Amino acid sequence: MTRVLVVDDEPPIVRAVAANLRVRGYEVLTVASGDAALAAVEAHQPDCVVLDLGLPGVGGLEVLRRLRTWTEVPVVVLTAIDSERDKVTALDLGADDYVTKPFGVAELMARWPPTPGGSAPTGSCWSGSGAPATATSLTTCGSTWPTCVRSWMTRPRRRCC
Repeated sequence: MTRVLVVDDEPPIVRAVAANLRVRGYEVLTVASGDAALAAVEAHQPDCVVLDLGLPGVGGLEVLRRLRTWTEVPVVVLTAIDSERDKVTALDLGADDYVTKPFGVAELMARWPPTPGGSAPTGSCWSGSGAPATATSLTTCGSTWPTCVRSWMTRPRRRCC
């Protein structure tokens, strides 16, 4: 079962996201702070992280920065912070996508990288082609996309179809 860590300090958001993921077959873990998020990723090794940026203690951008020093777990930022600068910073730090609150569950799921069981849905651009580590682009869905500079990723940084 695909394990998702939801990191948010707003209980209604945590409940809504967790319930929607569980209904779709995901195992969901939740934490409410940046320190707890770092510990949970290390202890539970989730398949994906949903990360708020406005966290108590260690902020979401710092959590993302620290995660990228030792893991490539997919991270979907889900936050009320909607400035272009913060979006670009999060993506540059390695976030796989960025969704702003308020949000619709349909939008979040449309941007969702993993699927239960760990495989991408048919036709999804989240699935990889097993390209070599030296690859600098990925051709999928009829388009060529640049790969992440920090390492080969099994999916492009944005949806293409």
